[in-house]
Amino acid sequence: MIFNIKPIFVFCAILCVYSCKSQTVTAPKKVEIVSDTAFVNLKDYSQDFVYDMKYATSDNFLKAKVYDCAECFLRLKTIKALISANADFIKMGYKIKIFDCYRPLDIQKRMWKIVPNPSYVADPSKGSIHNRGGAVDITLVDANGKALDMGTSFDFFGIEASHNYQNLSQEIKNNRELLKTTMIQNGFNPLDSEWWHYNLKTASNDKVSNTKWKCD
Repeated sequence: MIFNIKPIFVFCAILCVYSCKSQTVTAPKKVEIVSDTAFVNLKDYSQDFVYDMKYATSDNFLKAKVYDCAECFLRLKTIKALISANADFIKMGYKIKIFDCYRPLDIQKRMWKIVPNPSYVADPSKGSIHNRGGAVDITLVDANGKALDMGTSFDFFGIEASHNYQNLSQEIKNNRELLKTTMIQNGFNPLDSEWWHYNLKTASNDKVSNTKWKCD
């Protein structure tokens, strides 16, 4: 008996193609899991901030550029809280402008030599919250990028920079209060002597770091 095997062969070939395709599985993309205490770059998580990284320039009380690049590194948990605060400010027509973020311990030691006053510069033997990746120095800008009047410049070492100082215009008081209230609502504590400095409430338990970041 003679069989015509051509149709059977074609059918099997087609069946094989579909069977093979059905067995093809696309591997899931790898999702990088980052710990809340890992150091990350703010720019990788949000583009909604304004930057004036003072220590990446000579426009600071050290009168020297001490950061190789103007990047804001913080622990991820600090980044999350900062983005949340900025979202609240954006709803009100403002944005956070950043002066400083994580600060290596070596830089803290240089600052302490110039201003050995714990009201303004943390003693490096204990370490600053900046050294732990949980502190930020900030102000606010309006929709046109103009900084709100806070009464003094950043890193002004005097009583006028204190949250408790009252010999200020009502506008300045309101601006400081807006910054302070919103940051507290998002998990930060103010530093009484510096209107610009805020510590993440959970950052004090993190380790002091002297890691230097790489510039692109």
